Amino acid sequence: MEKGLIRRLLPLILVAAGALPAAAQTAPLPRDADKAPDAIRRWLGAWELELAGASRSCTVTLGTEAAGNRRQLRFPATCRRALPILDAAASWTLAASGQPQFMDAAGKEVIGFQSGTPETGLDGKGSDGKGYRLTSKDHPRLAPRTPQTTAATTAQRITAVDPATAPAPASLPGRYVLMRQQNREACRLVLSAAAADGRQPASFEGLCPDTGLTIFDPVGWRYAGGRLTLVARRGHGTDLVFEGGQWRKDPAVGAPLLMRKLTP
Repeated sequence: MEKGLIRRLLPLILVAAGALPAAAQTAPLPRDADKAPDAIRRWLGAWELELAGASRSCTVTLGTEAAGNRRQLRFPATCRRALPILDAAASWTLAASGQPQFMDAAGKEVIGFQSGTPETGLDGKGSDGKGYRLTSKDHPRLAPRTPQTTAATTAQRITAVDPATAPAPASLPGRYVLMRQQNREACRLVLSAAAADGRQPASFEGLCPDTGLTIFDPVGWRYAGGRLTLVARRGHGTDLVFEGGQWRKDPAVGAPLLMRKLTP
């Protein structure tokens, strides 16, 4: 009884399912899109290409891959039937106006877009004389790169040091306070005078609760050209410059580090 009822209702269920609107599908961004030049970032990905005044449309993808002096243009094979002009389209590039244009294999324009924006859609004209519209729909787009602030750019520069005004080498051995923030002690460090073998040892005074500094684990130091270098157990170093009566990590990237000598 139940099986017979299901068989009778199945056609109605399928018809009803077919009447439901399909969920919008979006194509992922092309591979390596995040590494693309700034000029083309906003255009990368899938777009809907429509014939003006008609219901025919197709999803085309503006890729990152090089196609000669241009970029790869991809679309399903069925698009050639829906929009025959795509049969000649092989790549895309940006015109002098900054708007995209679709090109054929010989480098001639197939569709050029003259007006509009990525947000509102672009209007253009094809080599067949017909009008075309390119819209983003709900396809994902790369966000523009955030320009670095002047402060961030300055922080990455190495500070020029005048050795003539830097502290004398003989004044460097001693006990120091290491700080991540001004006047907030993180650890204490001892810079020892040069040993007989020429090494200049460094070591924590007592326990150091700062995880980053304990991983770095300074075991030595050197001084040249007014720049003090703390040498880690693994051999790499962190440079510091003398400013305002204390030493500062330079360039000032990553976790900050300040170092002030304690009075005897």
